Amino acid sequence: MASTTKEVTKDMTMGYIVKEFPETVEVFQRYGMGCLSCPTAQLESLEKGAMLHGLDVNSLLEELNKAIK
Repeated sequence: MASTTKEVTKDMTMGYIVKEFPETVEVFQRYGMGCLSCPTAQLESLEKGAMLHGLDVNSLLEELNKAIK
């Protein structure tokens, strides 16, 4: 899943996002998603993780993409 554009999408796993874009960790923590190293986060899509945490995926996506620009 190599990224040619520098953009986070909601179908990427949280593990992939953190590995490729370490500057996003702070955003995840602000949203209360601090367990990024747990096995579930490695396999779960951003959209599913946001849903399970009761978060708006579009707001989270916007913040993550701001962090990597």
